[in-house]
Amino acid sequence: MLRLTRHPEPILKPVIHHPWESRYVFNAGVVYHNGLVHMLYRAMGEDGISRLGYAVSADGLNFCRLDQPVLAPATPWESRGVEDPRITRIGDRFYVLYTAYSEHGVRVSMASTTNFITWTRHGVLLPDEDNKDAALFPDKINGRYAMLHRRPPDIWLAYSEDLIHWTDHQVIMRPRPGTWESWKIGAGAPPIQTPWGWLLFYHGVDEQRVYRLGVALLDLENPARMIRRQETPILSPETPWEREGQVPHVVFTCGAVEIAGIYYVYYGGADAAIGVATVTTEEVERFCRGR
Repeated sequence: MLRLTRHPEPILKPVIHHPWESRYVFNAGVVYHNGLVHMLYRAMGEDGISRLGYAVSADGLNFCRLDQPVLAPATPWESRGVEDPRITRIGDRFYVLYTAYSEHGVRVSMASTTNFITWTRHGVLLPDEDNKDAALFPDKINGRYAMLHRRPPDIWLAYSEDLIHWTDHQVIMRPRPGTWESWKIGAGAPPIQTPWGWLLFYHGVDEQRVYRLGVALLDLENPARMIRRQETPILSPETPWEREGQVPHVVFTCGAVEIAGIYYVYYGGADAAIGVATVTTEEVERFCRGR
């Protein structure tokens, strides 16, 4: 059974003298590039508007961050915030799918960068529906880009020729009644390619609105085919900072990376602070092989 081992304390907390992140920091997307962990994280200040901050680390635990957000609301779709970034490197650019929140609802939006400071916005990808928990695959599958997204309460898969127009939507995972993921599920970190399939860390919510993390393995050539899915969660809210906060009883991931034989899974605790939990590649391989 695969389980994550949490770092005992949050690795990122609010900064009281930064008005844009003075109350909460949570739900971080990450990518490992040139020996550094690059992090985009959701932050909220007294105005209740979500913005995205940038932090960087050489060891995956100790982060330096900028004192200003790198992505803030700039379009009518984002008037109430930009939320929950998930980072995928494709070619020489880093693409970020995030939730745009406004009076129109929540929409999947995309921006890209080469340096995490200057950004190109690509707009709303699925403009006609409330949608979130979207994540890009890092490689094309049978010549097309692939994306996970969430039409409640399920995880969906879609394909695209250009990263903008998405078709062939299909359900690939559903909640499991009577379990820790009975109410709804959603993609967490972008899928990670392994020799055995696409490794997916995801979240599940039960009828009491407790958020936990799970793990599944999807087929490399056809991600709609699930190879295996662990029945038990890999991380549950247990510490005080995971049980008490803006939204209690929550662990929620938007990003994971593998560094020197260890997977680092970054998560928001109670929508208030950022933590990290780890698992070795050997343990992941045993799960992938069904051992």
